[in-house]
Amino acid sequence: MLGRIFTVGGFTLLSRLTGFARDIMLAAILGAGPVADAFFVALRLPNHFRAIFAEGAFNAAFVPAYAHVHGERGAASARLFADRIFTLLFLTQLVLLVVAWLFMPQVIAVLAPGFADDPARGELAITLTRITFPYLLLVTLVTLYGGMLNVMHRFASAAAAPIFLNLSMMATLALAAFFPGAGHAAAWGVLIAGFLEFFLLAGDAARSGILPRFAPLKLDEDVRAFFRALGPATLGSMGTQVALFADTIIATFLPAGALSALYYADRLNQLPIGVIGIAIGTVLLPEMSRSLTSNDQAGAMASQRRAFEFTLLFSVPFVAAFLTVPDVIMRAMFTRGAFTKADAAAAGATLAAYAIGLIPFVLIRSAVATFYARKDTATPVKAALTGVAVNVALKIALVGALAQVGLALATAAGAWINLLLVVGFAVRAGYLDLDRALMQSLAKFAGCGVVLATALWCAAWFATPQLAHLGVLRDEAVLLLLVATGAVVYAGSILLLFGRNWLVSLVRSS
Repeated sequence: MLGRIFTVGGFTLLSRLTGFARDIMLAAILGAGPVADAFFVALRLPNHFRAIFAEGAFNAAFVPAYAHVHGERGAASARLFADRIFTLLFLTQLVLLVVAWLFMPQVIAVLAPGFADDPARGELAITLTRITFPYLLLVTLVTLYGGMLNVMHRFASAAAAPIFLNLSMMATLALAAFFPGAGHAAAWGVLIAGFLEFFLLAGDAARSGILPRFAPLKLDEDVRAFFRALGPATLGSMGTQVALFADTIIATFLPAGALSALYYADRLNQLPIGVIGIAIGTVLLPEMSRSLTSNDQAGAMASQRRAFEFTLLFSVPFVAAFLTVPDVIMRAMFTRGAFTKADAAAAGATLAAYAIGLIPFVLIRSAVATFYARKDTATPVKAALTGVAVNVALKIALVGALAQVGLALATAAGAWINLLLVVGFAVRAGYLDLDRALMQSLAKFAGCGVVLATALWCAAWFATPQLAHLGVLRDEAVLLLLVATGAVVYAGSILLLFGRNWLVSLVRSS
């Protein structure tokens, strides 16, 4: 399990690092003004649908079903099941693409109603979204191929695919002079990346002998069971995306730059979510599905416990840093070109608000895996929709006084509600045991986080004036010093509170 986590996490980390390089280019070229806002709407729309139907609901319903069919009836039955799902998926996504193209002005009017007061920005958003939207069809097929490969213990290509998005956008941004504008260049980079990701995953699936083909549509029991799981999973994934839609809609009424502040803060917040939370959850779901297919309840529960501990071990440093020195991080990462120190301050405050909900963000994928592995996609929906209701209500209450920071705080609160309810449901069903050992581990991780946060705040307070003479490189130097200080302090805290034997046993048990 550990090796597979590091495979997914390593490629995801590389994706995030190239993503930061991409965002540095975006910030320098687009800044945080009207063009950037229009592009981020164009980028968010296919990403919202992808998160609902592809990476969210589809994976939750398909991976356990495919693992079950493959484990119980063999490769031939699994291939037929995958062929039928592929055919349905392709046809529905094609219809969605045509409808979106035809009604894009109406879609943008709903998604970004604040653009009505700025016709130029609204027209640009429509044009750019028409370019980016086909990415959804391609990445949905990529998700299907990735889910099949994951069940076969092949994680690398699916984890590496997002790197193409970053490289493609960087290439088109570098050639922005050949496009009508920088926003158009970035949008075409998104579409080109979709084709590159598709060919990468399709090639891997073909080499593995599992590339699905078109098949006559037949609603056999396997397909019906898939749709019974897909419906609740879609509602659950839709709940989270409704909250993000609300962010986009509300932020379009805020002054120019609010959408960009949300984007850059979310990009940094997504680093631990993607590298840690999603990577571990991606490996955990097929792992638990196989254990439960073999009726190994204890093994499934042990896998989830290890996933929780790994997630917290790697996530706590991000929480501490994002809460205590978000301004330093934002200035060091993005303050150059068209991205000003004022833009960095706005994005930094937003990042700190997001960080309040980072722990539930990274844990939720592992928490819901115990339900999805049992083909129960309905129970997590109750928690997700409750979290969304709290989230949206708080957005409306907080946006007036706190602008985009209030939107981020509401997102964090909704994430905590979602996680606590999922954990409560799992404990009540007997899928998770909150024993004394686990609670002690949680307390120790909290202690390590407090120590690290204190150290980072003190180091930043001391280093910022001491390194002021470096001028333009001051923030970068301060950030490097904080990284070094944090690594030493956190490693020492973990060894002191947990001990070397705990680390060894955690690695060996995985």
